[in-house]
Amino acid sequence: MDFALTEEQRMLRDMAKNFAETEIAPYVEEDEEHHHWRKEIFDKMAELGFFGFSINEEFGGNGMGFLEGVLAIEEVSKVHTSWRMAFNMQDWGPALTIQKFGTAEQKKKYIPKFVSGEYVGSFAMTEPDFGSDVAGMKCRAEDRGDHYQLNGSKMFITNGTVCDQGLLYVKTDKDAGAKGITCFIMDYSLPGITRKRMLDKVGLWASDTGELAFEDVKVPKELVLGEVNKGFAICMTQLNATRLGCAAGAVGLSAACLEASIQYATERSQFGKPIGKYQMIQQQIAEMKMEHEALAALVYKAAWLKDHNLPNVMETSMAKLFSAKAVVHAANECMKLHGSYGYSNEYPCGRFLRDCKQFETLEGTSNMHTMIVANTALGYSQNRV
Repeated sequence: MDFALTEEQRMLRDMAKNFAETEIAPYVEEDEEHHHWRKEIFDKMAELGFFGFSINEEFGGNGMGFLEGVLAIEEVSKVHTSWRMAFNMQDWGPALTIQKFGTAEQKKKYIPKFVSGEYVGSFAMTEPDFGSDVAGMKCRAEDRGDHYQLNGSKMFITNGTVCDQGLLYVKTDKDAGAKGITCFIMDYSLPGITRKRMLDKVGLWASDTGELAFEDVKVPKELVLGEVNKGFAICMTQLNATRLGCAAGAVGLSAACLEASIQYATERSQFGKPIGKYQMIQQQIAEMKMEHEALAALVYKAAWLKDHNLPNVMETSMAKLFSAKAVVHAANECMKLHGSYGYSNEYPCGRFLRDCKQFETLEGTSNMHTMIVANTALGYSQNRV
């Protein structure tokens, strides 16, 4: 694998960096304070083609793959981690999954609108009592002949109150476990849907998170993605892509923690010299730097494998698992290095610490990814996606 970026990839990275610094950075403090999801930032991301990575050009894709997507997510997340979520909600969630499993009509109808931002997207699987245990979900759609009747609820859904369309995973055979799940391309304008925004989150304050309730919702049968009761495989395939987006976001946040720590260590003086001259501070910086570089290498490798259609489930899970370890450590060290100033809102350490914890739970908990990596390494699981 060649780690050298092409000129096109460097230009993309620079473009994403410039966008994040000019279009996102000025609103970070305001949007954090008001827990505000800013539609105009979303629209500008769509205009720049940020939602078209790995999508065929016939559906509006940008002609670039997973590695290029990682580079863009990294730069956006470095400035404001809440906005790394948009890539998964549009691109590697609904659009890519429909491209893999949809009918020709579904691909033509939905993918261009997710890529262009005409549809604000989402994907929903988590429920109040079921997270890691996807097969245990209770939200149910019953066959009523010409439609499905949907009842139940979903929780912790990114873009839950602002999405127009999205992937919804529900039970269509309540007694069949993983073999009874179906994926719908859900239309959130249908009657019977109640949505409530969750404001009591620890972090990701500029990302919309919602609770969804469905009461006798009539879902047209043409909204089924793939085959009925075959949704679990679709879900796992989708997660293998969105987990990479999650890990890429951690690369960006760990870079932000490292840069902030280096800047403070060179500017802050104690006992007559910059604190960066002290060995304990140097140890903190060295550990953060090594872990950041190791994380980036894992994420880039997983992206490269995906772009070359090579097996990558274990590599993607390793990237996701290590991303949580590295970024939480980086945020903790950044806070400690800043001393009392780190505990004030004068510096971004508090936001870094709030946002880093998401990586231990979203797109599969660290415990789940530990199991995936171990079982694959031991030969107990033949993951090939």
